[in-house]
Amino acid sequence: MRSAVLVVLAGVVLAGLAQAQGKDGPLMACGVHGDTDILCGTRSPEDLELTPDGKSILVSQFVNGPGGAGVAGLMLFDLAKKTFIRITPTAEPRKDWGDPACPGPIGDALRPHGISLLKRNNGAVQVYVVNHGGRESIEMFELKQSGRTSDLIWHGCVVSKEAFNDVAAEPDGGFIATHPTALQPPAPPAGQGKGAPSFDLFSGLPSGYVSRWIPGKGETELPGTRTGYPNGVLVSSDGRYMYFNAWTAKEVHKYDLKESKETGMVKLDFMPDNISWTSRKTMLAAGVKGARGDCPPGSGTPCNQAFGIAEIDPARMEAKTVFDSAGKGALIAGVSEALQVGNSIYIGAFQGDRIVKIPAKK
Repeated sequence: MRSAVLVVLAGVVLAGLAQAQGKDGPLMACGVHGDTDILCGTRSPEDLELTPDGKSILVSQFVNGPGGAGVAGLMLFDLAKKTFIRITPTAEPRKDWGDPACPGPIGDALRPHGISLLKRNNGAVQVYVVNHGGRESIEMFELKQSGRTSDLIWHGCVVSKEAFNDVAAEPDGGFIATHPTALQPPAPPAGQGKGAPSFDLFSGLPSGYVSRWIPGKGETELPGTRTGYPNGVLVSSDGRYMYFNAWTAKEVHKYDLKESKETGMVKLDFMPDNISWTSRKTMLAAGVKGARGDCPPGSGTPCNQAFGIAEIDPARMEAKTVFDSAGKGALIAGVSEALQVGNSIYIGAFQGDRIVKIPAKK
C-alpha cells in the first residue's frame, strides 16, 4: 500500500467510524469504573507488547500522516505506576539485523503501526516495528532492560514497496508480515484522475496477502494468503504455524508454514484487528464491530465504540466471546488489540487517548 493511499484509507476508516454520539454517548471519563480502569495519557495505542521483565507494556502510537510529528512513536506503560513514558531509541547499525541495503536509522521519522517482541536465538530481545514514516519498512530494534531502565537500540530495517500492517518476529531474525492493500489498484498519478481507487476495501474480498522475510533470501508472498485486509499476525512458538486476521472478512486464519497451506479458519462477529497470545497458549483477537457500510442503519450506536474480544483455540480454531462492549458504555474508540497480563486484559485502539484494563475471565 502506498503512503498516500494509507493516509486516504485512514481518513476513510476514521470518517466511517467517528459517527454521531449515539445512545452510548461520549467516551467515559478516565479513571476507575467498577472493575474497569480507563488509563489515559497516550495517543492511538494501536499495538501492545509486554516487556520481558513483565513490568511494562510497549505501546505503538499509530499517528500517521499530518499531525504525527512529535506524537507518533513508542511508549512504555508502567503497569504499577499507571503512567506512559516516551522511549527514545538510539542507533547502532548492524549488518546482521535486517537487509544490508537498509538506508540507515529511521530516527524521528518513525511512524509505528504493528509491533512484535521476541528473543533471538542468541538471546537478544528484538522489537520489530511496522513503520510508515519516510519509508514503508520493518524497523528492527533491540530492547535492553536493567532494573528500572529500558533502552531501545535501532540495528537495521527491511524496506518494502508495499505498506505493512503487522509483523511477527522470528528468532532467526526473519519475520512474517501482512500487506493489507497490496492487491488494491494504485491511485491515479497526480493530475491524471480524481478520487481514491474504485476497489471497495470493506467488501471482504482479497485486498492483500501475508509475506515472509528470511535473512539473506528476502521477502516472498506466502501462497494462499490473499484475503480481505490481512491484519494482525502471530507465529507459534515452534515456528510451524502462522495465524493472521482478515479484518474486513471477519476471519482468523491458521497457516502451516512447513506445508505452505491454510489448515484452519474461524469466523468472528467483529472485525479482528490484532491477535496476541495468552498465558494458556490460546489467542485473543480484538476489533470493532463495524466500519463505514457495516454500521447498522439507525442503530444509534457509533461503530467505533462497539467492539468485541474473542479467545481462540489455535489447535481447533474455535472461538468464544471474552468481552462484548454492548451495554458496557463507551469505553474506548477504534479497538485494535487485547493483551492479557496476569489476571487482566489491556485493550488498545488505533485512535483516541487511552487504553482500557478489564478483568480476564478465569
